[in-house]
Amino acid sequence: QVQLVESGGGLVQAGGSLTLSCAASGSTFSIATIGWYRQAPGKQRELVADITSGGSTTYADSVKGRFTISRENANNMVYLQMNSLKPEDTAVYYCSAVAVVRTIVRYWGQGTQVTVSS
Repeated sequence: QVQLVESGGGLVQAGGSLTLSCAASGSTFSIATIGWYRQAPGKQRELVADITSGGSTTYADSVKGRFTISRENANNMVYLQMNSLKPEDTAVYYCSAVAVVRTIVRYWGQGTQVTVSS
């Protein structure tokens, strides 16, 4: 089992910055990939960015050049630095991890709200 707890959401003006944090606990040794998804009202949940245990990253086209994902394996932390925020970045942001033991299991945090005002 892996537990994920997000923090750092809030209200920010367009053009501003926020940093989201995700603390992982439990069987963190089994995490292969960890990252951030978001879901805006009336829209499907979508990948924002993720990072593998080896450090390879993937970003949604809409956030490339503005968001940076990083991972501190020693502290079981993952961060999402969000710069140049836009109103369309408004969503609930979820930390998610894919763990591989005998099977592949995806875990989710409870989510944190990010609101960008115009």
